[in-house]
Amino acid sequence: MNFSTPIPVRQLAERIGATIIGDAEAVALGINEIHKVRTGDVTFSDVKKYFQKALDSAATIIILNEAADCPEGKTLLLCEQPFEAYDSLIRAERPFLAQNILVAPTAKIAASTIIEPNVVIGNYVTIGENCYIQSNVVIQEYTEIGDNVTILAGSIIGTDAFYYKKKSDGFHRWRSGGRVIIENNVDIGAGCTIAKGVSGDTIIGEGSKLDCQIHIGHGVVIGKNCLLAAQVGIGGKTIVGDGVVLYGQVGVAQNLHIGAGATVSAKSGVSKDLEAGKIYFGIPADDIRKKQRELATLRMLVRK
Repeated sequence: MNFSTPIPVRQLAERIGATIIGDAEAVALGINEIHKVRTGDVTFSDVKKYFQKALDSAATIIILNEAADCPEGKTLLLCEQPFEAYDSLIRAERPFLAQNILVAPTAKIAASTIIEPNVVIGNYVTIGENCYIQSNVVIQEYTEIGDNVTILAGSIIGTDAFYYKKKSDGFHRWRSGGRVIIENNVDIGAGCTIAKGVSGDTIIGEGSKLDCQIHIGHGVVIGKNCLLAAQVGIGGKTIVGDGVVLYGQVGVAQNLHIGAGATVSAKSGVSKDLEAGKIYFGIPADDIRKKQRELATLRMLVRK
């Protein structure tokens, strides 16, 4: 997530009550969890065994709860509660904006787009030309929708990420500071849910088609011209390459990569990365020819 304006690290330190180690003249350009960081970003770690991962990342500014050796060109911010500090920065940049009307005044909708009754459109949403949004769709804050997009009745775009920090007193919700981006010529069926990213973007690539009752988790990236059949579910931060086909009731775990042109047969469960251009089947999903041989062997054993 980019900040609306760059923030000097001294100002960040003051806001979260942190001590600066390293470059005190650094400027923060954005904030992201460790999986999404870029140069100029703020990230955090509050578990010592993960400190090095944060220090070695592209992040320029790292919030920690213990001192560590500061790599050259980076800045450490030391405070007691890094998660709370990080989350407070997200909330300051993306404050909760209550809405009691159907279309927020900050939304931008092209004149050629058709919006049916009872559609809710949140703050800072943008919708391009020649879109068709059916009744009872909800489009949450900061969502960006391109041209020629169809969203069928009852779908919810931009739900909060299912993302919590586990602490001694239970689970603490992160403020979802990311967005959903739907590119041109995408069709989304009825009753779908697409979660916004925690700090990055959930992206539905140009020309992709989603059937009804599909769930896309936070930070997922769907490539161009993909086809997803009914009741597919994709876990957070998984990347799906261009031209992938997922048939009905396929379940995909989080943090995976499905290569371009792969096809996954119905009711399969994807628990590991899949290579491009192959057909997969089963739980766990594997090359369909291998799975068919396994099933044939099992049938022979049963007969014996």
